[in-house]
Amino acid sequence: MKITWLGHASFRIAIGDQILLIDPWLEGNPVFPNDQKGEAIEGATAILLTHGHGDHGSEVPALAADLGVPVVGIYDLMSWWEGKYGIQTVGMNKGGTVSLGDVKVTLVNACHSSSVGSDNGPIYAGAEAGFMIAGEGHTIYLSGDTDIMADMEWMGDYHKPDIGILSAGGHFTMDMERAAYAAKRYFNFKTVIPCHYKTFPLLAQNADVLKAGLPGVEVHDLTPMDSVTI
Repeated sequence: MKITWLGHASFRIAIGDQILLIDPWLEGNPVFPNDQKGEAIEGATAILLTHGHGDHGSEVPALAADLGVPVVGIYDLMSWWEGKYGIQTVGMNKGGTVSLGDVKVTLVNACHSSSVGSDNGPIYAGAEAGFMIAGEGHTIYLSGDTDIMADMEWMGDYHKPDIGILSAGGHFTMDMERAAYAAKRYFNFKTVIPCHYKTFPLLAQNADVLKAGLPGVEVHDLTPMDSVTI
């Protein structure tokens, strides 16, 4: 398994027979190296989308059309995009699981909001979510944009993820301290990768607090296009 951070909340995950793009915000992402876009999206088999906000989904319909791959996400938004853009989607809801080749993907709860922009202001885009991604004998908890929530207790107990990809930049999501608290209380991660940080001055610029709060856990403070191999 190879997890590559593309900056902000965007990832490329090579797992099993799949190459998954997570919330791929690339050309508009101020920390993503645009000259490496080809490398970032090469061979992608599916796109997973946690919610509709522009820093997660604004490039997804065009990217899905260019790559000819399905977008997996909340039913409401997927149904709308399939009709509007003619792209292939897999619409699901929280608690649902789909198989993508060798990989099982489950949509789980998050505590945030979800909308897409319009000339008349934000339009509801279905509920925000996270993912459990299971393959190669591992389970990744991809938190999506969220605060701490009580659901993390049963999610950690039921899915038993050993890898956490956690939004931790603060202001719009958990900050590093809250992410460390959630990871320590509700999960038994061996590996944690923070995201949704370093992108703007408003957000956390390093993962020092997260590292300090999770002794014994391998916490990766990456730069865009850095990878973790597990």
